[in-house]
Formats: sequence, C-alpha cells, structure tokens
Amino acid sequence: MKRTKIERHALLQKTIANNPFVTDDELSQILNVSIQTIRLDRMELAIPELRERIKLVAKNSLTDEIRSLPVDEIIGDIIDITVGKRAISMFDVKAEHVFKRNRIARGHYIFAQANSLAVAIVNNELALTTKADIRFLKQVREGDRIIAKATVCDDQAKSDRIMIHVESFVDQTCIFTGDFELFHSNKLK
Repeated sequence: MKRTKIERHALLQKTIANNPFVTDDELSQILNVSIQTIRLDRMELAIPELRERIKLVAKNSLTDEIRSLPVDEIIGDIIDITVGKRAISMFDVKAEHVFKRNRIARGHYIFAQANSLAVAIVNNELALTTKADIRFLKQVREGDRIIAKATVCDDQAKSDRIMIHVESFVDQTCIFTGDFELFHSNKLK
C-alpha cells in the first residue's frame, strides 16, 4: 500500500514519538520505503538522527538522576535507568573502536560500557569499581550495536559496597558478562 507523503510523515512522526530509539533501517521497513527516503523525510521534518535523539532523551531525563558521574562520561548512551536498581545503555561500534587488521572491537570499549553503566546505576556521589569478574563470550565487529543491561544484585543499604551484574548483547546474543563490586559513598573524598 503506497502512502502519500503527508500520511508517511504523520506515521514517521508517530513511530518516532512512540519509540525514539527506532533506527532508520527499522523505519524504512515499517513505512516500506528506502532508507534514503526516511533520511530525507527526517530532514524535512527536522527530526534528528538516532544518535542525536538518544542524546536528547538522555540529557533531558538522566542529568538529574545520575549522581555518580556526569552523563557525558558514560561510555555508550543510557537509554533507560532506574537509579539504584537497573539500567540499559547502547554503544555503536565504529571504526575507531576496532582493530584495523580484522575489524574486531577492542575489549576495553566493551568493558568500559559495562563498567560506566554499573557506576551510573549507583545512587551516590562517589562510586568506584573495586573488583570485576568479567567474561568476553563472543567477538564484536565494526557496525555492531551493543546493548548492555545492568542490575543491582544486593541491597546497597547494607554497606558501602554494592554488587552489579551486567550483560551485553549484540542482537539477541550475549557477548559479555560482568559482576562488578563498587565502593560507594555520599561524600566525595
């Protein structure tokens, strides 16, 4: 079914309003048009690209919530967080994140995304990783999108330590797991 430009624009705006994290590729499938048409429509409607939409959502909703580090110091883009309980971030692997000879992602970027997400979830001014038990399960390549999910494992009110479990995925495949122990305090030392 071919839509008019006005109908397509309305559906595009509605789809992005419902899910600001939808990709141009997904939009092209939903609207049954080319990616180039989606990009032109977004430009006409002054709708920023996915990465900019994520940053806007993060700045608007997360700046006041995250106390342990500035939002711009988090590796990846936080797309959902309940401070003290759970969080999700997204990281797009680009050319600068991979080894040149084989296009495989450098492990420290995958670790940094998971570690900074674990720190961000802590509801204190100071949060420092004291120990991490990590496993890289599958290689990640340039162009992959990593979704990291962090969950608090124990009650942080018990002590000045908190355990956070992080799992990272590309598509539906788990590529990394980590258990992070963090020291936390309400006072910067």
